[in-house]
Amino acid sequence: MELHCLENKSILITGASGFIGSFMVERALAEGMEVWAAVRPTSSRRYLKDDRIHFIELDLSDELHLQHQLEDHLKEVGGRPFDYVIHAAGATKCRRAEDFFTINAEGTACLALTLLGTQALLPTGRFVFISSLSVMGPLHERDGKDIMASELARPNTAYGASKLQAESMLADIRDLNYVVLRPTGVYGPRERDYAMMADAIRRHVDFAVGYRPQVLTFIYVADLVEAAFLALRRGRRGAKYFLTDGGVYTSRTFSDLIQMQLGVKHVCHIVAPLWVLRAVCWVSERLARLTGSLSTLNMDKYRIMKQRSWRCDIGPAREDLGYQPKWPLTRGVEATFKRSDN
Repeated sequence: MELHCLENKSILITGASGFIGSFMVERALAEGMEVWAAVRPTSSRRYLKDDRIHFIELDLSDELHLQHQLEDHLKEVGGRPFDYVIHAAGATKCRRAEDFFTINAEGTACLALTLLGTQALLPTGRFVFISSLSVMGPLHERDGKDIMASELARPNTAYGASKLQAESMLADIRDLNYVVLRPTGVYGPRERDYAMMADAIRRHVDFAVGYRPQVLTFIYVADLVEAAFLALRRGRRGAKYFLTDGGVYTSRTFSDLIQMQLGVKHVCHIVAPLWVLRAVCWVSERLARLTGSLSTLNMDKYRIMKQRSWRCDIGPAREDLGYQPKWPLTRGVEATFKRSDN
């Protein structure tokens, strides 16, 4: 299927100041699109320096406020609606579990409903939602099978459950032309969680948890961006697509590639039992609650690191979207840790 041209089309990208969103903005500019980057007043614009970017503030926590913001936007642009939306905004860390649902689920539904209600999105405009493989939970921990989109999702984290609820809420919105992307672990320049692993390797230490082998999947940010821009013009309405780079790896494979790329000669590989990780995450989460801060190590993170298999079937994405991953882990790690802006 031939893809139609995106040049001069209008696109709204939420989460534009973040890791994934900033790369979506760069791709949209490269396509010659009119790019509207949704940011918060406090958001960093470090990666949004291009003069062609139009900025818009959207309050996804308040439907009435959001309605006024979109109505004001339409007046500003002479009534021209967005042709496309990529919703990449969301929370990956929260102080309270309920905050995930407020931000990731209710915020997503609020955006979609208000876009349609104000006619700020073309009736035929495509809404691409960046969800997560975490919605599925640990389905095939022992049999080595791929997770299939047809299987019943059983998320075991607040983050995964909130993303699944967002998907469900989008499905209930009549007339919304949407597609859901469910990427596995996304890495690349500007990402901080995997960068912490690299920082440890620079200090000659690598940590892993659990003695049972762990099967991991990854996707380099450029492949996710490519899939999103394919989904703007392809894919079945309401469909959900898993995304990886097509490979299956171990955590040691990832750390070894980082070590090689960084040129670190000697690394001490430490494997801790799961109970140690659980204890550390439990204490870290409670300390964060007491201090009102956010912690990378929390019980959600424990459940993610405990999961032994992240295999999934990307066949539907290949078939429906024409998705062909171009960034295997070796190439992606090289690009990630050679970049100066990581």
